[in-house]
Amino acid sequence: MTTPQPARRYRFGVFEVDASTDELRRQGIRVKLNAQPFQVLCLLLDRPGELLTREEISRQLWPDGTFVDYDHGVNSAVNRIREALGDTASSPRFIETLARRGYRFVAPVERIPAEEDLPAPPAALVPAEGAASTAAPLDAPPSGNRLRGGILASPNELPNTPYPVVQTLFVLFQLMYLAFYVGALGNLAEIQDLLSPLTKSTYIFAVLVVTAAILIPVRAFILSAALFHAPGVREKLLKIWPVLLLFDELWALSPFLLLHHINFGLALACTTLLVYSPFAQRSLVLMGAGNPG
Repeated sequence: MTTPQPARRYRFGVFEVDASTDELRRQGIRVKLNAQPFQVLCLLLDRPGELLTREEISRQLWPDGTFVDYDHGVNSAVNRIREALGDTASSPRFIETLARRGYRFVAPVERIPAEEDLPAPPAALVPAEGAASTAAPLDAPPSGNRLRGGILASPNELPNTPYPVVQTLFVLFQLMYLAFYVGALGNLAEIQDLLSPLTKSTYIFAVLVVTAAILIPVRAFILSAALFHAPGVREKLLKIWPVLLLFDELWALSPFLLLHHINFGLALACTTLLVYSPFAQRSLVLMGAGNPG
């Protein structure tokens, strides 16, 4: 009789872990986690509710003869896991610290069986060879997901780009928008004169002033969260992205506020580039902006 193998996939809360592919996902979105912290997370998930001592973790991470600061290495690995899960040592939802002893995973864990362990479908449900099937494929996503997947990039479709490049581009995007807002508020008289020939110019001018005043602190928050690597920054940015999309598409017209200084063609060219800007920012978030792990 063969000994059953440990589960290779786990689900807890909104997270799912696939040990066979070294992937941690939150609601389907991949969360970056380095190899050693991921290995520690799998050890904890394999023994939920049980004490996992520092010595046991050290034996798994470093073979005999390896000279490292074990305590610092284990602490660093657990801190990386907590950062990825949005957890804290003071009020743990997932990983509890047992002083001077080790760690324990306290959330309920569901072990997901491998596909080969699932029972075979009844013979009546298996179509005969050569028979035409009108049913949709079992792995076909819903039509809404297909539409969304065709427009917005998924993490698996994005290149593996070095973190400094991704972070720098994301920060530059935020500084660009801050320059738009501050520049607009600093030239209200010129902008009002530019808008005066338009119908409802007063309404357009009010929208410009109000949105610029609102978006300055929003961009400051995004910039701070990205620069200081706030916990759960990816999830927070993806959550507010649909709202920012509306404002960013509106402010894609901002080059036309410079018609006193540039011609119409150049303003139109800049606008077409800015239309894509919010989608580029979303891709940078998925590629790891604000999350150096």
